[in-house]
Amino acid sequence: MTLPWKLLLLLSIIDRLTDCLDSASYHGPRWRMEPADLFIPIDSIEEEATLTCDAKGTPPPQYRWSLNGTFINLGLDRRRRLSGGNLIIGNLDRYQDVGMYQCMAYNTVGAILSRRARLQFAYLDHFKVHTRSAVSVREGQGVVLLCGTPTSSGDLTYAWVFNEYPYFVQQDNRRFVSQQTGNLYIAKVEPSDVGNYTCVVMNSITKGKVQSSPTSLILRTDGVMGEYEPKIEVNFPDNVPSSKGSTVTLECFALGNPVPEITWRRANGVPFPSKVKMKYSNAVLEIPSFQQDDMGGYECVAENKMGRNTAAGRLAFYAKPQWIQTMKDTALAIEERLHWECRANGKPKPSYAWLKNGQQLQSE
Repeated sequence: MTLPWKLLLLLSIIDRLTDCLDSASYHGPRWRMEPADLFIPIDSIEEEATLTCDAKGTPPPQYRWSLNGTFINLGLDRRRRLSGGNLIIGNLDRYQDVGMYQCMAYNTVGAILSRRARLQFAYLDHFKVHTRSAVSVREGQGVVLLCGTPTSSGDLTYAWVFNEYPYFVQQDNRRFVSQQTGNLYIAKVEPSDVGNYTCVVMNSITKGKVQSSPTSLILRTDGVMGEYEPKIEVNFPDNVPSSKGSTVTLECFALGNPVPEITWRRANGVPFPSKVKMKYSNAVLEIPSFQQDDMGGYECVAENKMGRNTAAGRLAFYAKPQWIQTMKDTALAIEERLHWECRANGKPKPSYAWLKNGQQLQSE
């Protein structure tokens, strides 16, 4: 039975309306979860690493990942696979897998790019096994014992064993262990300092610990060191970039006879706020929750009765961009003009780029 032409036309119109309604319910991907930085202990090298990525959209999004700007071909990669949008990396390789990862979520409507996430490996190699030369000084002289930190990745902490474990060097106004270099500084050597010193390094991520060969400290027999003015051996850089909200630590320590006294001041003369802490007989200045008001010049003064010396540097403030105005979904007729504006705060002042379906737009 042949349908009347009017009925055929009506059915065709209904089909088109249904398609329009269905397409109107489509929308491009929007992020529910973006990847975050990963720091993996090297002793977990046989385990899997998971970089998270999850977006909502209609139709449901598909995913692609890039490493250092190059898309990963999962069809040819046996160690990497997708689970939903998550990228799972098995049989981790310290050299091949390190880098910057980015996730793309896409469907028939469009595509979006995630924030970049860095994958790093934390490790701490062993000290080279060799006999360290003895250090010979006069009584009253200052001395620096070098740690010689082995290659590593991840935050390190340092301590020194005196003669044998568990006797650690106790820090005071005369002795200081730098957490920047690992070196041990003795402002004025006394007979009780004679002995063997071993540098101990610990990785705060892997919890691994290694120790150096011992260094012997011995006294010379050709006299006692006379008094002399402070010599600053531990200093901070001329310019220290410091991020908003971070804890900033400055070190300053001097050799001298008599033992120098360490004091701190701001170059602008403004007193330190109550949050600022002095540690280890003022050898360490700590500023928690660093803010823009904390930026500026800082000075460390080392002084004894023979004189004084000053070290100075500047703390520079920076803050990652944060959105204060973003665009919203917009429906327009053909030939209408579109105006989208986005603004962000940050230090230094942010620059902007626009992307369409994950591809950067060029100005025309």
